[in-house]
Amino acid sequence: MLSFWARTSGTWINVATVLVGSGLGLLLRQHLPLAMQQVITQALGLLTLVIGFAMSRSLFEVQAGPIDGVILGLLALVIGGLLGEWWQIEPKLMALGDLIKTQVKGSGRFTEGFVAASLLFCIGPMTILGSLNNGLSGDKTLLTLKAVMDGLASIALTGSYGIGVGFSALTVLLVQGGLSLLAGGLATVIIDPTTDPSVMLTTGIGGMMIIGLGLGLLEVGKIRVASFLPAVVLGPLLVEIARWLSP
Repeated sequence: MLSFWARTSGTWINVATVLVGSGLGLLLRQHLPLAMQQVITQALGLLTLVIGFAMSRSLFEVQAGPIDGVILGLLALVIGGLLGEWWQIEPKLMALGDLIKTQVKGSGRFTEGFVAASLLFCIGPMTILGSLNNGLSGDKTLLTLKAVMDGLASIALTGSYGIGVGFSALTVLLVQGGLSLLAGGLATVIIDPTTDPSVMLTTGIGGMMIIGLGLGLLEVGKIRVASFLPAVVLGPLLVEIARWLSP
């Protein structure tokens, strides 16, 4: 039986890099001209789009009954988005950010930074696969790699949004830590996370959401990414329905 630290070590490393990155971002923010800060954010936005498109390709590889993976992803996104709007997920996340902002006497784009960073750092295959690997075997390799990437992204995001990005470390702790601790119970359900249709569909859905985040960072359009969060849960359910429909 793995110890608590062994099962969650990758998460604690990730929390540390987000905090350090945010601190460096605040220092750079005070010394870099606005134009340079915008260039850094745009570079992050472009990279976010690349990652999102790469992730979304897994939709074409999902094999689950007679329904194509792309259709399953679309259904999950549409139904999940409608549920998210009904449950007012995005306004509630913004309200949480505003509450933290008030408690710590934050200012500026604190809430936007908290929400954007929380979504960017907690949606994606590295979060899911890394947490499962860490929780099941104590292997923190994938989460350590993710931690480095998140730390670098924190520098860029903090330059644009401010200290709110640093508080996304709380979201990382809750989401990744929770997945790592739950991994033991998922071991009998998910034999191989890299080829499991449910994980692959969830990865593809996460990719589409990350594309939305990238478009937001580039200020191409404001997409209510948080409203689509229920789609991540709906994906595995739709895979099981598709399997049930299989002749």
